Amino acid sequence: MGEKQSDDIRQHVRESYAEVAEASNSGDCCGVESSCCGVSDDTAINTLISTRMGYSEEDLKQVPDGADMGLGCGNPRAIASLKKGEVVVDLGSGGGFDAFLAAQEVGVTGHVMGVDMTPTMISKARKNAQKGKFSQVEFRLGEIEHLPVADNTVDVIISNCVINLSPNKPQVFRDAFRVLKVGGRLAISDVVATCDMPDEMKNDPALYAGCMAGASLVDDLVKIIQAAGFEQVVVEPKDETREFIRDWAPGRGVEDYVVSARIEAVKPKACCKSC
Repeated sequence: MGEKQSDDIRQHVRESYAEVAEASNSGDCCGVESSCCGVSDDTAINTLISTRMGYSEEDLKQVPDGADMGLGCGNPRAIASLKKGEVVVDLGSGGGFDAFLAAQEVGVTGHVMGVDMTPTMISKARKNAQKGKFSQVEFRLGEIEHLPVADNTVDVIISNCVINLSPNKPQVFRDAFRVLKVGGRLAISDVVATCDMPDEMKNDPALYAGCMAGASLVDDLVKIIQAAGFEQVVVEPKDETREFIRDWAPGRGVEDYVVSARIEAVKPKACCKSC
């Protein structure tokens, strides 16, 4: 993919999720066509969306109002096994939902950094952090391909349905490898492709911004993660998620091609790259 095409994709995604944040702030309907955006002014609707993805109602009570916008395709914290005092980075942190839940587990001795490329989302997340008095959480503006995070400083990287939006997934995982400490780990929920998607779907901007058209094939994703230097790579598709993915683009049949997956990997303790 050429640099101009990559930039065009990033700009389209950035504009789409700026609309999501603005819609959430105003209580209006979501600006993104697909239901990957679950923005609603009805708390019950967002609760239903999030519980379908693996969150509990107790999880939802632990975050500030407005942090849960019904975005995502799973619950990365459920697989992260976070510990007190750990440093966590949330790729594509949006309104801060997963970052705030992670903060509950790492405690005041830990630290959580959310990274998002949409200024409106960063502003929303920072306001949510103030409302919730999360002193150990911060939000940084940046692209997940070029994280504004120092080398070898992070214990765990989490992400929820965001890496599929990147036009340069190898660079995402290379930079994740860079910022993780040796022994650091990935705990990601994301959309993957189980078979080749038709070109008319791949080239549909709405399906791309809606977390579908940019999904990588499972085998390709495993190779990308391994090439970045990670070991113990697991990409586990969840067929039961086709049910809610069907709702993201009703009548389009996207659920025949993509599912949510659990993605895990570890930065080896004895690695051959510069660590």
